[in-house]
Formats: sequence, structure tokens, C-alpha cells
Amino acid sequence: MAKTLKITLVKSPIGAIPKHKKTVAALGLRKLNQTVEKTDNEAIRGMIWHVKHLVKVEEAE
Repeated sequence: MAKTLKITLVKSPIGAIPKHKKTVAALGLRKLNQTVEKTDNEAIRGMIWHVKHLVKVEEAE
């Protein structure tokens, strides 16, 4: 079974640059404190790295 990451939006992307807003949307996050589970791969890790100031990441079982 593939490892997954729990990604939670903890800060609003309203004042963020447009690229970061699109990255948050591509991760599937729409509302503050919303959590999504994504597979742990290099593409997702890269997206998280770009918006690390807006999200909280936990490893899911």
C-alpha cells in the first residue's frame, strides 16, 4: 500500500502570489482547515514545498 500525506490548509492564500493560489487549488484545498489525503510522491512533495507556509503536512498510516 502506498504511503499517503494528510495536507491541511492552515493559512489563507488570499494574499499569496497567483502561482501559490493555483498550487493550493491543485492540491484540492478550497477552505481553511480543510484536509486532503494525497499519495506521497515527488510531484506532491514539490507542490507542498512551494506552499509550505500555507499548509500543515502529516504522514498518514
